[in-house]
Amino acid sequence: MGDAVKSDAKTNGFHKVTNGHHQQQQEELKIAIIGQSNFAAEVLELLLERDHLIVGVFTIADKAAREDVLATVARQHGIPVFKFSAWRRKGVPIPEVLEQYRSVGANLNVLPFCSQFIPMEVIDGAAYGSICYHPSILPLHRGASAISWTLIEGDERAGFSIFWADDGLDTGPILLQKQCPVYGDDTLDTLYKRFLYPEGVTAMAEAVDLIAAGTAPKIPQTEIGASYDPALFREENQYLNLNQPAVRIFNFIRGLDSVPGALAVVQMEDGEEATVRLYGASLSARRSMVNGKPIQFKGSTGSAFVTREGIFITGSDGSLVRVRRIKRGNRVIAAGEWFEQLGTTKATPLVLTEKEQEQDTLLRSIWKSILKVEIGPETDFFACGAGSMDVVRLVEEVKDTLEVPIDNETLFMAPMYGEFLQEVIQRLRSGSNGDRGTNIPLDYIHVVLKANRRKIAVPTQLFINGRFVDAKGAKTIPIVNPTNEQVICDVANASKADVDDAVQAADEAFRGIWTSISARERGQLMYRLAELMEQHREELATVESIDSGAVYTLALKTHVGMSIDAWRYYAGWADKIEGSTIPVSPARPNRVLTFTKKEPIGVCALITPWNYPLMMLSWKMAACIAAGNTVVIKPAQVCPLTALKFAELTVRAGFPPGVINVVTGTGSLAGQALADHPAVRKLGFTGSTPIGKRIMASCAESNIKKCSMELGGKSPLVIFADCDLEKAVRLGMSSVFFNKGENCIAAGRLFVEDRIHDEFVRKVIRGIKTMKIGDPLDRATAHGPQNHRAHLEKLQEYCAIGVKEGAKLLYGGKRVPKMEGLFFEPTVFTDVEDHMYIAREESFGPIMVISKFHASDFDALVARANSTEYGLASGVFTQDIAKALRFAERVEAGTVFVNTYNKTDVAAPFGGFKQSGFGKDLGKEALNEYLRTKCVTVEY
Repeated sequence: MGDAVKSDAKTNGFHKVTNGHHQQQQEELKIAIIGQSNFAAEVLELLLERDHLIVGVFTIADKAAREDVLATVARQHGIPVFKFSAWRRKGVPIPEVLEQYRSVGANLNVLPFCSQFIPMEVIDGAAYGSICYHPSILPLHRGASAISWTLIEGDERAGFSIFWADDGLDTGPILLQKQCPVYGDDTLDTLYKRFLYPEGVTAMAEAVDLIAAGTAPKIPQTEIGASYDPALFREENQYLNLNQPAVRIFNFIRGLDSVPGALAVVQMEDGEEATVRLYGASLSARRSMVNGKPIQFKGSTGSAFVTREGIFITGSDGSLVRVRRIKRGNRVIAAGEWFEQLGTTKATPLVLTEKEQEQDTLLRSIWKSILKVEIGPETDFFACGAGSMDVVRLVEEVKDTLEVPIDNETLFMAPMYGEFLQEVIQRLRSGSNGDRGTNIPLDYIHVVLKANRRKIAVPTQLFINGRFVDAKGAKTIPIVNPTNEQVICDVANASKADVDDAVQAADEAFRGIWTSISARERGQLMYRLAELMEQHREELATVESIDSGAVYTLALKTHVGMSIDAWRYYAGWADKIEGSTIPVSPARPNRVLTFTKKEPIGVCALITPWNYPLMMLSWKMAACIAAGNTVVIKPAQVCPLTALKFAELTVRAGFPPGVINVVTGTGSLAGQALADHPAVRKLGFTGSTPIGKRIMASCAESNIKKCSMELGGKSPLVIFADCDLEKAVRLGMSSVFFNKGENCIAAGRLFVEDRIHDEFVRKVIRGIKTMKIGDPLDRATAHGPQNHRAHLEKLQEYCAIGVKEGAKLLYGGKRVPKMEGLFFEPTVFTDVEDHMYIAREESFGPIMVISKFHASDFDALVARANSTEYGLASGVFTQDIAKALRFAERVEAGTVFVNTYNKTDVAAPFGGFKQSGFGKDLGKEALNEYLRTKCVTVEY
């Protein structure tokens, strides 16, 4: 007899059988609907739309006070509803049930989906007979689990039959059949939703129309090729035979996906056995499992392995089947996390805000309306009897009511209410401006910094796949406070294996959850992160000051302030990245549409310097994330703490695991591993030119990964005599001493017109003497310590070379006496000639290098300014706008400042020429560094 199923969608190549004997209609149809489920309810409504008379609906009894949807819909239309727990007792029809059926006077029974055994007295009791829906191309796959067996047997086509019921099991004459191809990625669910459900509803109405018109055929079924398959609702039939070819294993798993799931038994290392269900199968092209950890399935003679990608099962033919999800008890997890999850306890419940408590109430009401039971944290959606259409209803109601991006997979991975609530709240926090909080528990090893009347917990581990973890072998490196040269803490020292873990996590996120988040939702996440950075602004500035020696007031305004600006700016770009349509010349008479798409590159690696730890991270990463990439960042070895604190905030903002990863450690190991990694498709680097060259070579040799370089600089600043001298002195000092001279675009050489040279120098030295040097946390401090000892020693050596070559040292040139910490005096050199080392090479410190020029030869001045292999920035001070624009036109630098300096903005592109690198940070142009252009041409 007819039975029912679950799953959906698009029709490809169906056909309808219309030959055979036709029935003549004598009177108006009076239809009894017998069955249950949303499928039957939709058939009912479609028949009513086509003006058919429904005289009664016969359905199953309520379950735990939960009425079947067919009964609900029928009552809404005023149709008599009868609910029976059974039609027979001990094989004999129940008289009172037969009496109620006969009372409606039906002359046609329609069974869209019916799980009960209907007596022949009913089947034959209607004058025009009974028609049933069956989800297979009869006579194939008779029985209650037809869809599953279509997939299990590897059929190339699926379909359904509407047949006239008789006294056999799905053996009656065929009225109508339709077919569709079975795709390689079809599961029980997808096949049902793609074709069998929507086309089945329509076909049931078509069948009734044919009967009403007296043209319905009755084509006898052949017994050639007929098959009767075991019922898969019986648990003993759900066990997977692992000793067969991979394609058979794959087909069995997908035939039971997602309800109930293929059963298997894992033999644990301690001798225990764990019964599990397997979901999300695919045939794998892999032939070896070098990095896989063995897992043993009971009764299997082949091997199986767990990797980050899932569980790989070897078929009897040596081919592999990948399983993405696994269920043990009530909990579904990513199969690749099997060993990690074995010993884990349940996640700490979220602390809900007042608004989230209201959302909890709404969510409970949705669950209760579907399940008809009281809802608690341990309520299991599927254990309460919910089916696949209940899943669809729940997902759609939650999406509409709470405006949260979820899908069926969300429920399958978190079937218990408590888990589902946590997942929904996490997603709401990710994509809304509601309260997110510092109340999210994070488990990490940390150091507590006590400064600025604050106690700040800062992580000291690697941040990989949304968790803080130790480096392999628990290796660490010390982090030193440059203000007093005392060790702040030890942080994890990443190995090549740690970097590989981070890259794999980023790759999985890019190919998985990150692609399911829309561009607008991505922007909302970024806005939320910016808000959290704003809330923690003082904490971040304090950490930056202690870790890198940045003056606190500058860290607050620039290091942190501009970081927040970058995240907000690129959050706005996230949903405005677009391609274009291109007019082309097709060969007539054809027409062609050509358009471009801007796509994310994939996993991006970022290697950032020590002068602006948080700002350099944000300049690069905000554009990278806005473009849709995932990222692994290696902050500077000597000052990684703000990057780790930032990682904590990304969790609180709701970024999915794996999207942002932080590996701390050395450049020679962790940085090199990123440059060499074949899964990294883009590398953004800020640092020295020699290291940049090495990284470029590694990028080329590994996989020709795209790279952008912001390297060394020797930026010229030209000061003409017609300038506003006071402004030129003030900004000239800032151009050199800003951030202790540890500034990419610092003016590496000042060209001062001879007529004002001496006065300019006097004013500069007078200004230096008023600068307070000391504790960077002191609000009055203007000049803090250099970042680390090796750099301070380099500055001492730099000054010694300048003196040796004959430059005139007017001020400074040495470590600040009688002061602990890495403090270096602001320094001024004059009489610097073009051939000298200090005229050609960058100091990256508070060292002003001044040369004179005569205004009579503008061309010679520009040539001197350009006489360097660097071209990062430049500047000119003059009242003559024509002169300024001539200079801007001819100077070889990526940035030109006129009557100002250090005026960068997140909307303005930043990057250099020549050996200062290539590519841009900031502005719209920076997005292109993290995008690839795909051209699509369609002929029509």
